[in-house]
Amino acid sequence: MKLASYILVLFTVLSCNSNAQSTKLSLEPKKGKAIAVFAEGCFWCSEHIFEAVVGVDDAVSGYTGGTTKKPSYEQVSSHKTGHAEAVAVYYDPKVVSFKELVDVFFASHDPTTPNRQGPDVGSSYRSIAFYRNPEEKKIILDKIKELTAKKVFPNPIVTEVKPLMAFYKAEAYHQDYIKYHPNEPYVKGVSIPRYNKFKKTYKGKLKPNS
Repeated sequence: MKLASYILVLFTVLSCNSNAQSTKLSLEPKKGKAIAVFAEGCFWCSEHIFEAVVGVDDAVSGYTGGTTKKPSYEQVSSHKTGHAEAVAVYYDPKVVSFKELVDVFFASHDPTTPNRQGPDVGSSYRSIAFYRNPEEKKIILDKIKELTAKKVFPNPIVTEVKPLMAFYKAEAYHQDYIKYHPNEPYVKGVSIPRYNKFKKTYKGKLKPNS
């Protein structure tokens, strides 16, 4: 679960959305576009990070990697569905490549902490890079080999590499959460610092004023 300071806010939101649940998202991008999916901890910050990258049209918060159909946030947070919080990244492959998005993925979280990202603990926060074809799988595995050889991280990378299956779009109140809740304690204490750390280390192109 998120930080304790967030629990009360979440309880209020869920009380107002007791029947809310995720919806299965189409994984077929528009002509000339592409989609990539990554799980790297809390999807609020992941969404914010990927949307800042030049060439990314949109990032959608959701759940994937498990077996439960149309899971709710509460179900995923129980860590019993097999799903992880993730983002579906819609992008223009003429502007930014899948390889570059994999770079963003590894630059924006700690891929060495199993079932944990920062203060968030549980399997729904594990690190997963999803692929849609053998070429994408090779790109991910090559990146892991490169980072391991260069000893970029002090501990072994535990990122799962999995084929992309069903992706469930999270409840509406999770979408663009940082944009609409910039003063929420978790956002100010965890999400924004993580985003600012990413901006300092990432060498690729980011959108102006991001």
